[in-house]
Amino acid sequence: MRARLALAQAGVTVTLREVVLRDKPAAMLELSPKGTVPVLQIDEPACHTGRVIDESLDIMYWALAQNDPAGWWHCGLNAAQQAQTQALIEENDGTFKADLDRYKYHSRHPEHPPETYRAQGERFFTTLEQHLRDNEQGLVCNATTLADVAIFPFIRQFANVDSAWFANAPYPRLRGWLEAHLESSLFRCIMTKRPAWQPGDAPTIERWDKPA
Repeated sequence: MRARLALAQAGVTVTLREVVLRDKPAAMLELSPKGTVPVLQIDEPACHTGRVIDESLDIMYWALAQNDPAGWWHCGLNAAQQAQTQALIEENDGTFKADLDRYKYHSRHPEHPPETYRAQGERFFTTLEQHLRDNEQGLVCNATTLADVAIFPFIRQFANVDSAWFANAPYPRLRGWLEAHLESSLFRCIMTKRPAWQPGDAPTIERWDKPA
């Protein structure tokens, strides 16, 4: 999701292939044997097979290097804000992602009840709530940046495990921040449902037509 958000924001046209992870196409595994999504193949004249990026954050960095119209990363943040962005994303992708996985799939982790895993994830919620108290609209400044877009899809997953709990949890700024991103035209444009790709299918060219 966050890779698509960055590609859409940068205006990068892609040939999109939706896959079902329980039935991974051989073509995908040839590009990226680790078998996870997203996988981005970049056509480069100097490389016969094309460059492959198979980490969502790396795709975000690549897309914003092509075009960063709102200054999410390049030229939009000072050195301190960039350092803060990287620290927040590292915590999100590390400790919080582990807590999210245990909370979301708590039946696979019967050592503790789901409330225990939720409480562990709330430590990051507390951090984000404080950042939003300081900056109002964004995590590192009073605007949307790479930090916000790289992190909110994971907060969405966590909130959806028990939406009734999240609606009443003591994180009003975080709720408002998440809702604003979920209602944005950028988010809506990347959530279009596509059929699963099969070899021989006509290409789906995605130009990320963001509604007004």
